[in-house]
Amino acid sequence: MAEEVTMNPYLPYPAVIDAVTVESEDGNLKTFRLVLESRQDREKWNHTPGQFAMLSIAGKGEIPIGIASSPTEKGGLLFTVNRAGVVTTALHKMNVGDPIGVRGPLGNGFPVDTDLRAKNIVIIAGGFAFTTLRATLIYMLEHRQEYGRITVIYGARTPGMLLYKEELRAWQERDDLDVHITVDREAPGWDGLVGFVPTIAGQVCPSPDNSAALICGPPIMIKFTMPPLVKAGWTDSQVYLSLENRMKCGIGICGHCNVGPVYVCKDGPVFTREEVQKLPVEF
Repeated sequence: MAEEVTMNPYLPYPAVIDAVTVESEDGNLKTFRLVLESRQDREKWNHTPGQFAMLSIAGKGEIPIGIASSPTEKGGLLFTVNRAGVVTTALHKMNVGDPIGVRGPLGNGFPVDTDLRAKNIVIIAGGFAFTTLRATLIYMLEHRQEYGRITVIYGARTPGMLLYKEELRAWQERDDLDVHITVDREAPGWDGLVGFVPTIAGQVCPSPDNSAALICGPPIMIKFTMPPLVKAGWTDSQVYLSLENRMKCGIGICGHCNVGPVYVCKDGPVFTREEVQKLPVEF
């Protein structure tokens, strides 16, 4: 009987860049569509919204990036990348057809098929942290009948920094979504909401009855989003957060991302706030 071959968890899947979309006005946010080269690898790949992957570039290194595409979407994997360091700068200089490595999927995602089923969902995101929540929203829209009311609260510094602009417009036109898009301060030509995400969340967040809130964003945004939710009656067990720590190996071995007894890469990055409250980190 042949022995089953176990893939080395440090080896990436070979992939190529299939498309590049500039998302932000400053050009520092781009969405890359990557296609795994092997059909067998494509068939093997199966992720949950909220998970991440390691993207590797020969001679530069690798970086953890949240998966922005839903597993229901075909044609490739989406990663929205902020140019901020050596690897991300190298990636931003790459073109369609260039090779890249993808290692994953890694970590745990949002419990879209278990705990979130049949509940009202509130998605709260700030800046480019909207990526994995985009994947989650797309998944829920593909299974719309399995969830209750869906509310989206998303904001950025300026209109030009909002991600997925065409999709935002399409979502705002849907009758089965309650979408609130905001920018930090007034801008020429902007006729939408103005105000920080925590402020808007306090104004429009629905009742916590049979509900769950999924929050991704800078730590300061998460910190100030919680008080209005708590005031409205939301409990820590109803709130899911996606933590961002420095992750190197992605599989809980190197120890770079451990917080107390957990490894963010392996045990997260998605935690309930109830779980986070037990860790030596403030949110």
